[in-house]
Amino acid sequence: MTDGTELGRYLKARRARITPEDVGLPTGTGLRRTPGLRREELATLAGVSVDYYTRLERGRERNPSPSVIDALARALRLNEDAHERLHDLAELASGRLPGVRPATGDTVRESVLRLLESVRPLPAYVVGRYSDMLAANPGGRRLLPGLWDWPPEQRNLTRYLFLHPVGRALYQPWEETVAKSVAHLRAVAGTDPDSPRLAALVGELLLKSPEFARLWERYDVKERVGGTKSLDHPKVGEMTLTYEVMRLARTDGQRLVVYQAEPGSADEAAMLLLDPAARES
Repeated sequence: MTDGTELGRYLKARRARITPEDVGLPTGTGLRRTPGLRREELATLAGVSVDYYTRLERGRERNPSPSVIDALARALRLNEDAHERLHDLAELASGRLPGVRPATGDTVRESVLRLLESVRPLPAYVVGRYSDMLAANPGGRRLLPGLWDWPPEQRNLTRYLFLHPVGRALYQPWEETVAKSVAHLRAVAGTDPDSPRLAALVGELLLKSPEFARLWERYDVKERVGGTKSLDHPKVGEMTLTYEVMRLARTDGQRLVVYQAEPGSADEAAMLLLDPAARES
């Protein structure tokens, strides 16, 4: 929502994760009714009045200055991604940042499809803004067994990780992989919180997966920029692959993801088994 409520939810969620000990405050005696910091404690750390902070958290203050947001981010010990997310939500609350973007494009350009073929035998695929699977080369398709059994409108990587039995076993450790996936979804959702597509995906996962619900409420945010994944693939066995994530020009959030392995390694040998052309060469 763009009325400040999402900003308030975010502040409350992050406040609940900071203990008094984390910021050098005395814990006092007796049972604390509030998990994490109290509103007045966070307001003091950020240098704002308790009344002002309370209005921010309840969505009644919609125009916090950048300096206030920076002070809150420091008090909450937010990392760079979470800090940027807080600024985005403040912009949305104030109306300075449009809350609705153009519809997410699902059409992959012909030039990008040719690029998918050109990187073979490396597994590669194109995903949309909310990690919907839009296109893949043969290795990319075989990298994610079972995903393609779903109808096209259901082929979403976050859904696959939480709800498909193969998706839940493919990546090791699963908990780390899904935490990153949810954090990415939170990050991109910050610029379009009213998206019907996002609401449908999140609503389904909240209903069907307690693990997703727990991670979603943590409000962790992080864009996917590449890294390393360990897989226990049902067809080719265990392998550790690096991957790069590249934003595609002239699209609303489409990303090209390409996997690779150390040349001459057992990981590369396993990866190449995913592409029939590589097996024949």
